[in-house]
Amino acid sequence: MNPELQKRAIGQMQAVAELNVAFVGVATGAIDALAEGPKDLGGLASAIGGDEAYVRRWLDAAYASLLVERVGDPPRFELSDLGRAYASGTPGTLMPFAVQAVLGAHMAERAATLTASGERPGESVLAERPSILPLFGPMLEHSFGPLFERVVSEAVPIFGEVDAAGGLAIDLGCGNGWYLRKLAKRYPHLRGIGLDGFATNVAQASALAEAEGLGDRLRFSEGDIHHFTVDEPASLIAMNRALHHVWAERDNVFRILREHLAPGGAAVIWEPVWPADPSELRSHPRYRGIAFQNLSEHVQGNHFLRPEEIAEGLEEAGLTATIYRLVEGTEAVVVGRKR
Repeated sequence: MNPELQKRAIGQMQAVAELNVAFVGVATGAIDALAEGPKDLGGLASAIGGDEAYVRRWLDAAYASLLVERVGDPPRFELSDLGRAYASGTPGTLMPFAVQAVLGAHMAERAATLTASGERPGESVLAERPSILPLFGPMLEHSFGPLFERVVSEAVPIFGEVDAAGGLAIDLGCGNGWYLRKLAKRYPHLRGIGLDGFATNVAQASALAEAEGLGDRLRFSEGDIHHFTVDEPASLIAMNRALHHVWAERDNVFRILREHLAPGGAAVIWEPVWPADPSELRSHPRYRGIAFQNLSEHVQGNHFLRPEEIAEGLEEAGLTATIYRLVEGTEAVVVGRKR
């Protein structure tokens, strides 16, 4: 065996082990509990409502992975700088990487199992691991929230227009409501409604909006693009990494968007860019993750899209489309204005 390739693989395995151990700490609340202060074994188990034997073995693994430090005898445990980086309250938290690693392994196993039959079970696969679903919204928020604040909101003028008019923004597939909460904080006159098919996400979104003092302008409920009504036409309807989930029904989807928009309002579609030429998949490091996620999307019955496809669909529905290419062309926001 090539020793350099073997060394590379060992390094990757150790990195995956760190992410897996971090995921257990994130999902059980152990890392956030330790972020509040050092604890002994019994104190940590009590803080997270966990079995002491499991907590003991996790602490061993976390110590070996340099996530926690042992202090004193009998030992108390505290987070290292690396471990604190995975805490949910740490700016730029590494939590999404731990969640993505475990979710990615789950989707890889599903893809390997289903390749022989060709079965594509749909989005229900996301709920097959109960420890993952509650972390899905926070993962997206920490992964894409900063990108929205730094890049998307600066590049796309429709957000400021909606704010100036005190308009209504609807987020379809809102997750934990991070997109509307970011909008509401930045644009104080904007109002929002978020819809999601998972009750867990809706509950998270409502609780977070209330905690952040946004409950008077934002509301969240269960629903989807095919089953929602609003009391007034929307100034903005957002679909963030959601359109590819309903692309097979795009004619009806775009019709519904157009019908619910006020004149001059806009559908705002944010999707990763799927390149027209497969050779482009090696042109940017981000495409490695996008390509793997597209395999995961296939399991769910979906696939990623080219921005030009989205713009063409919006135009055919009677909307005027503009493409904003961002992050060196790997992300796209396609805005379709109602004439």
